[in-house]
Amino acid sequence: MFDVTLLPVLRELAERGSVTAVATATHRTPSAVSQQLQTLQRQVGVPLVERVGRGVRLTEHGRVLAGLATGVATAVATVEAAWQDHLGGSSGTVDLAIFPSAAELLLPGLLTRMREHPGIRLTLADVDVSEDGFAPLTGDHDVVVGHRPDGAPPADRAALETVPLLREPLDVALPLGHRLADRARVTIDDVVHETWIGVPRDYPIDRVLTAMAAATDTPPEVAFRTVHLPVIENLVAAGHGVALVPRSTSRTRAAGRFHLAELADVRAGRRIEALVRPDRAVRPAVRTVLEALVATATDVTT
Repeated sequence: MFDVTLLPVLRELAERGSVTAVATATHRTPSAVSQQLQTLQRQVGVPLVERVGRGVRLTEHGRVLAGLATGVATAVATVEAAWQDHLGGSSGTVDLAIFPSAAELLLPGLLTRMREHPGIRLTLADVDVSEDGFAPLTGDHDVVVGHRPDGAPPADRAALETVPLLREPLDVALPLGHRLADRARVTIDDVVHETWIGVPRDYPIDRVLTAMAAATDTPPEVAFRTVHLPVIENLVAAGHGVALVPRSTSRTRAAGRFHLAELADVRAGRRIEALVRPDRAVRPAVRTVLEALVATATDVTT
């Protein structure tokens, strides 16, 4: 038998990769983290970590036990959630991380809905990362709103609960004086040779642009990259290039400034999803926020 309260530190090491990162995330010293790992290792009687250079990594035993730790944490959280329901329902703080263009679509409605739940305090983090960066954020936030291009989800989300929110088509934003600005639909061949205003590499919208280029064997000419959608729109409006932009978000600012054209020969879109660790997903307050997010997403797409 062993002390299951020591399992979270092993799980954190599996997800964060170093004792220092675990110490920072859990507000402990590296020495305290190492001592807890050593105690757990003695109790289970097999090596859980091994030295690699100046750091450590999990052994096969360690990886198996770290995976089981998620189930233990979820079981404990389920009991706590049931008890909270018994005592009167949802309360507490929920930490939500959301990227800016999703916040434009979802935050106003979400905050309005959360007024119906005064016992829940919603804290917000404005975070924009590459597609592969959203899953790791679930270690530090209760709910992470991320996005990805159409297609299979990244493998690193398999251990998370994923709540689909909406699919947002991507349109081509064109300057009003552009030769294609009178068209409702354009093809990849129409625009692939254009100068592009883009997002950073490996962001979901950039992966769509890369796939378009691969389909025509034409590397995109990207003049400027930024995570800020209004900056992209301003550059397009000023005639400095064209861009792939999310339809629902950009159309509120398009009138009289730039033209949005649908891509006719490709299904281009991004999927906005809420990512949650299983043990946090069972908390009543977190469930309430997720339900409000789903309802808000339904509103903005109907």
